[in-house]
Amino acid sequence: MLDSHCHLADKQFDADRTDVIKRAKAAGIETMICIADSLEEAQKCREIANDHENIFATVGIHPHNAASYNETRDMPIIWQMAMEEKKCVAIGEIGLDYHYLNSPKEAQEKAFSQQLLIAKELDKPAIVHCREAVDDVWFIVHAIQPTKLVIHCCTEKWDDVKKFVDAGYYLSFTGIATYPKSDIVRDTIKHCPLEQMMIETDSPYLAPVPHRGKRNEPAFATEVGKCIAAVKGLSLEQVSMQTTKNAKHFFQLP
Repeated sequence: MLDSHCHLADKQFDADRTDVIKRAKAAGIETMICIADSLEEAQKCREIANDHENIFATVGIHPHNAASYNETRDMPIIWQMAMEEKKCVAIGEIGLDYHYLNSPKEAQEKAFSQQLLIAKELDKPAIVHCREAVDDVWFIVHAIQPTKLVIHCCTEKWDDVKKFVDAGYYLSFTGIATYPKSDIVRDTIKHCPLEQMMIETDSPYLAPVPHRGKRNEPAFATEVGKCIAAVKGLSLEQVSMQTTKNAKHFFQLP
């Protein structure tokens, strides 16, 4: 299985990162995508990826950090990392978050649009954060039309994200799908074609049942796979094989 979205550079893993990676591999999580929320974190993701054969990195500025985004300073860095770092496989985590509004909407939309343009121009996948902003995310995505895009940690209603799937994009699901009150997420899983779906942990956040309340780890990705398998009436092996195939194609992994 492949964890398509984990924050291995997060400080919560500083004390035992090597052990976390070993536990993931022991659990059958052979490949991990180490996601950046800032340019500083992107450098750390790069170092982690270069130290481990089956870990890959991204570069991008999260909407929470969009208020500090500086086009003149930051755009060249994103371009350079995305172009020159062999293990940098995507632009992300980028997008819009209207729930917390840690950055003003205007700043979020500017940072998102400009980074999405980089993804399109470099033919890199875009990893998109969308919280209470699905209409504005779609407006920007539809205007720019990047080649590859995934709505990460998808919690939206199927009717709200169907247009992304119809456009050929992907949805990725986390441990939230395992929570008792997440009927909306499971309904979206039911409708989303398995061929356009990926599995992620978003660790160290959002640990799935039966680990809820603990620090999340890539090793727990299997629980998300089990949930998807149950919703779709498939075996875990079928879900694992197809979502891994999807992710390898999406990120153009060797």
